[in-house]
Amino acid sequence: MSYSKTKIAIVDDHALLRHGIQSLLQGLDDIEVIATASSGEEAVTLLTTHSPDIFLMDIMMKGMSGIETTRWIKEQSPTTRVILISSEVNKEYIAAGIKAGINGYLPKDSSREALVDSIHTVMKGERYFSPEVTALVFQDFYLKEKDGKGLPRQKTKVLSKREEEVLAHIASGKSLKETADELFISVKTVETHKQHIQDKLGLKNTALLVKYAIDNKLI
Repeated sequence: MSYSKTKIAIVDDHALLRHGIQSLLQGLDDIEVIATASSGEEAVTLLTTHSPDIFLMDIMMKGMSGIETTRWIKEQSPTTRVILISSEVNKEYIAAGIKAGINGYLPKDSSREALVDSIHTVMKGERYFSPEVTALVFQDFYLKEKDGKGLPRQKTKVLSKREEEVLAHIASGKSLKETADELFISVKTVETHKQHIQDKLGLKNTALLVKYAIDNKLI
């Protein structure tokens, strides 16, 4: 009986790691690595040329980060799954990945069994987070709830979620470069978002943006 295999694309700017992950997945009956890429830009191209079911994506890469690449992939193909594979289990990375729409998060030192399990899990429409990631997310949630910071804040309806994030960073005194680094996007993208925010709100300077952010409880 024939059946289709899950098509995997591996994205990492280190050749040894790409080959290592590929070797772990060799010989499996239901999984096939159909392509590899060394950058986020190449991954975006793979989306149209190979249509993988799942991207196994590194976070920190030259050019587009794994977070920014995930956002692009999800905008173009919401059903394509993305599992971030990172050398560091970091709250900021996890939060940014979740906001970008990732389907899973896996440390690079995970076992072959965990890697295969993550693929099977996300293909069933579920999300996969390693025990280390789950513990960190729960700890952060618990602390926020304990401190009373987990309550929903007032949302603005004029701005998109991404624009609210950019505005919150700028209004908190972050530079464009700091904002770009923390949101895993380029400085040019931050500049574009800021201009769109000013255009939407009719505000001409940063001082007025800060006032708007405070009034709408964005900071």
